[in-house]
Amino acid sequence: QVQLVESGGGLVQAGGSLRLSCAASVRAFSIYSMGWFRQAPGKEREFVAAIGRSDSSTDYADSVKGRFTISRDNAKRTVYLQMNSLKSEDTAVYYCAAGRMQRSVYEYDYWGQGTQVTVSS
Repeated sequence: QVQLVESGGGLVQAGGSLRLSCAASVRAFSIYSMGWFRQAPGKEREFVAAIGRSDSSTDYADSVKGRFTISRDNAKRTVYLQMNSLKSEDTAVYYCAAGRMQRSVYEYDYWGQGTQVTVSS
């Protein structure tokens, strides 16, 4: 069983930055690809970014490409999401997930509880 705990969310002004972290409880953290998803009120959960097992491959949704950066530290069993140039439309609950490096929520087996990001305009 893998437990994921996100942190780093909060309230930020448009144009600002936040860094989300997701700590995993499992020792075999490096065998999982990791993803970040987000869900705004009344909307479906959507893909944000994903990273492969060894940090050598990444994927981003078009809406965040060039503004967000996903990274991981396998020694710390943690995945990060650096978010720059935030926009009001980035407001959502952000979830990290462990599974296969895909854009579909169905490819991820484990999920965190989510952290709220609110961007004020």
